[in-house]
Amino acid sequence: MRETFRNYRYPVDYQLIGDFLVEHYQAGNSDGNWLQPAWEYMHTHPYLDKSSLGKIGVCEYASKIVGVVNFESILGEAFFQIHPDYGYLKPAMLAYAERHLYAEKDGQMYLRVYVNDFDLDFQALVKSLGYEKDESCARPFSQFVIPGLFPAITLPPGFELKSLAEDNDYTKIHRVLWRGFNHPGEPPADGIEERRLMQLTPNFQKELKMVAVAPDGNFVSFCGMWYEPTNRIAYVEPVATDPDFRRMGLGKAAVLEGIRRCAVLGATVAYVGSVDIFYQALGFNKIYTSECWYKIFQSVGSGVYSR
Repeated sequence: MRETFRNYRYPVDYQLIGDFLVEHYQAGNSDGNWLQPAWEYMHTHPYLDKSSLGKIGVCEYASKIVGVVNFESILGEAFFQIHPDYGYLKPAMLAYAERHLYAEKDGQMYLRVYVNDFDLDFQALVKSLGYEKDESCARPFSQFVIPGLFPAITLPPGFELKSLAEDNDYTKIHRVLWRGFNHPGEPPADGIEERRLMQLTPNFQKELKMVAVAPDGNFVSFCGMWYEPTNRIAYVEPVATDPDFRRMGLGKAAVLEGIRRCAVLGATVAYVGSVDIFYQALGFNKIYTSECWYKIFQSVGSGVYSR
């Protein structure tokens, strides 16, 4: 019997892959795989190319998932989720990515593959095949070990913290995320439905999604928090603060309250895909970087291609 690759079947495989990520998580995320909440969050993100989901690769042995090759938002990127006993499949998984996950621009095919900085063998493989490191697309990953005595959470006078379980106003959510991610002006109304759809994943817990509310009632900071109970981990995604209300401690308060609530549920550690000074100030420390390696292809066929 040998490993076989097949295309991702949504929604049938959605839960199976989520379970795979939970089962093979290692302490400190030392396996380097995605956390299950990241997989879940991906599926309702408005930037996801849903038409290409079937190109994601699922590797099986004896009908059991042992690896996944996926993009996050659009074709042209590849991430590798691997069973700890099947690391030898990385060359085959990379070949799958080159066959199915490449994108085209200006008449050329390209692919960005993400390899963890501690995976020296995989780095050597992609380098030998003509990939070049793109520092601008690196994705650092940080960890916050939740203390037994949680720090005090304070807000400026007139502001308050609420969860979406208390106030789930899609218009206000849309506005703070639009402005918080530095889009100009007021948000377009047609994005409000996307905010509603993003709450339809199985493990979306409104009581863990925190907002800082200004005296006028608008949401001015948002923290999306996820809790995965099997491994007792919290995951931060996304965080945004209206530019008119930054440097007031609102984002800090929202993130810490979200983590505190996860700790009450049993979380011992929180993760975020960032090394921003904002998270460092909260106590997050980088544990590794998923480095980006970029390659342009002259032609597309089968196997591993030449540049």
